[in-house]
Amino acid sequence: MTQYGTFNMVTPGRVIGCALFLLAAVFPIIGLSGQRPAIAFDGKYSGKQGQILVVKVPTDEETARVQGTFLGRAVLFFPETRSGEAKGFVGLLGIDLQDVPGTHDLTIQIMQREHSRSLVYRVEVVKEKFRVEHLKLPKDKVDLDEQGLARWKAEQEQVKEALATDSQSRLWQPSFVEPVSGKRTGIFGSVRIMNGQARNPHNGEDIGAPTGTDVAATNDGIVRLTVEHIFSGKGVFLDHGLGFYSMYFHLSEVLVKEGEAVKAGQIVGKVGATGRATGPHLHWGVKLNGARVNPYALLDLPFKAEAKPVIPTPDPDSDSAVGAPAP
Repeated sequence: MTQYGTFNMVTPGRVIGCALFLLAAVFPIIGLSGQRPAIAFDGKYSGKQGQILVVKVPTDEETARVQGTFLGRAVLFFPETRSGEAKGFVGLLGIDLQDVPGTHDLTIQIMQREHSRSLVYRVEVVKEKFRVEHLKLPKDKVDLDEQGLARWKAEQEQVKEALATDSQSRLWQPSFVEPVSGKRTGIFGSVRIMNGQARNPHNGEDIGAPTGTDVAATNDGIVRLTVEHIFSGKGVFLDHGLGFYSMYFHLSEVLVKEGEAVKAGQIVGKVGATGRATGPHLHWGVKLNGARVNPYALLDLPFKAEAKPVIPTPDPDSDSAVGAPAP
């Protein structure tokens, strides 16, 4: 279980579908550069707190740069291609677990050289009903003394600085991996009452597993930071590009180094109980556009690896085999 300040935070497996797909059937009104963008009243979309929306921006401007803003957070887009043809741009919109319910604007800028145009989608944030957990922990694992508080603040600054600049290219690939298989012992978004004191909501998923169990990267990325912090223990922060980060906490071992490129499924550490933990488990967290989202939503995103053509292996006894003598 992890309490991580501003970063409070899901082996194959499927759980409750958490991703909503915003289809290209949206026909927003286009605003001219320099003018207040018009509102797209013909399209209204919704997602619950902690979910991920996949937003598609139809445009044939292949060299354009597309960026959005939602509740003050930047949403970066990447070109979508199918069968080698450009199909517009796609962005992942994270709805924070504490975003205010109601309808909000997602403003999108399409920039092509010196020209710019705007789109606006209406997005309804729906309140999620999170569970309430009552926990009894040793006092020193809940309340910090003056020295511990100073350490915690320094650790928060370390994370803030390390994740301050988003990679401007998409590093992740289609298909996401659950980092470890086990029982979910800490549910995303749950309100935690520790020793009778209300704490910040749980911003990740706790997955119980024996100490030493392999922990896999959920997707391709770069190791942005490795830590040993007072609450989260030994941990790894992976940068997947375009404002998408995943975190792995309470590890017994960290097996990667800062700046190292990793692949989906690569082992980055081992399950442990370091930091504030009552037993061995992995705390898996995801931040997207600065929003804390349910990690398991990644497994339901509509991105799948394209099947690669199978190249038959020549029979060594066949005349078609490489090096076979000419007839």
